[in-house]
Amino acid sequence: MKKKRLQARLVLEDGSEYIGWSFGKARSQAGEVVFTTGMTGYPQSLTDPSFRGQILVATYPLIGNYGVPLQPKTGKPYFDRFGIPVHFESDRIQVAGFVVAELCEEPSHFASTSTLSAWLEQNNVPGIYGIDTRALTERLREQGVMRGKILVEGCREVTFESGDIAHPVAEVSPREVQVYPPIISGTKRAPRIVLVDCGAKANILRCLIARNVELIRVPWNYDISQLEYDGIFLSNGPGDPKACGKTIATLRKALTDSKPIFGICLGNQLMALAAGADTYKLPYGHRGQNQPCTEVGTQRCYITSQNHGYAVREDTLPRGWESWFVNTNDGTVEGIKSTTGPFRAVQFHPEGCPGPRDTEFLIDEFLATVRHHAGLPEEPRRVLPAGETPVSMLRHEEDSKEGVA
Repeated sequence: MKKKRLQARLVLEDGSEYIGWSFGKARSQAGEVVFTTGMTGYPQSLTDPSFRGQILVATYPLIGNYGVPLQPKTGKPYFDRFGIPVHFESDRIQVAGFVVAELCEEPSHFASTSTLSAWLEQNNVPGIYGIDTRALTERLREQGVMRGKILVEGCREVTFESGDIAHPVAEVSPREVQVYPPIISGTKRAPRIVLVDCGAKANILRCLIARNVELIRVPWNYDISQLEYDGIFLSNGPGDPKACGKTIATLRKALTDSKPIFGICLGNQLMALAAGADTYKLPYGHRGQNQPCTEVGTQRCYITSQNHGYAVREDTLPRGWESWFVNTNDGTVEGIKSTTGPFRAVQFHPEGCPGPRDTEFLIDEFLATVRHHAGLPEEPRRVLPAGETPVSMLRHEEDSKEGVA
């Protein structure tokens, strides 16, 4: 029997209201309302820790058309042999709610085992469809991001403040240190990389592991000075970077050393704050897989994946630091680099999943710098175990078929 449709409303802080229909979990929920311009990749966006606690608006009109790839019997994500989600960016949905114009209830894809609505319901996340997302996006662009709440017919009322999260990074960062050994053992020592995980997307782990490093994944507030390492990788994450005071203090010490550091997204902002620069909240942020960025000096433009609501103030960069990339649309800083040490960061996602992969070479350049400073021999840009292919190495298809959980 088909369930009765429930009316739902999206109400914003400025008093505007959008009426549609409920899907997913029938419950009311509040959160900061943001939009993403990506035309695909909703499973990755919904599980991206950088969206923690936010109500996400998809500007692409049709969502849910290719369903969700879950284990048929358990309805849980597939995990690879390293315990990393195969198809998602974390092991759960991170958004507080999902807003779409048109919901596809009959998906068509060979890997799909669930509808989008059923997946949201399983994760206790409400959705609303049937509203004019173009008008909503225009309002968010003009007014800036603001609190909102999804109110479902017959469900308990919520306040705007109920969706606030004091420290979202602390919610999505791992609690303990995890070590991933090199995928190929041999006489040569692999680079030892510390990943400061402030809410790292799973594809960061996949990209680093595929390049045969020894990866040490640590919580956001971990004191890395007690570790032996060759380089530091700063992850993405949700919220205001200034809330990560312990991470900034740790980085400030690390910047006095000569070991290479590379940051992405939140990591770019943390690097800037540790260097002495300032950050600020953007009116509506940059989110999607189609954001153009220009490399300073070369005028080469790359299409990038982004998800951030804060940026670095260029005029506060101290001596010895400069802009590396800028947003081609609005001129905001999209990357910084030191002129005196091996320290670089970008605001976008070189490891972007489902793409684009135009800037993934930056990860290779970082690891080449690490090997050079550590006196390690150079290796191919991507290392594959015997019998693996690039696709199976990065997506671990064999593990997904086995349904390793």
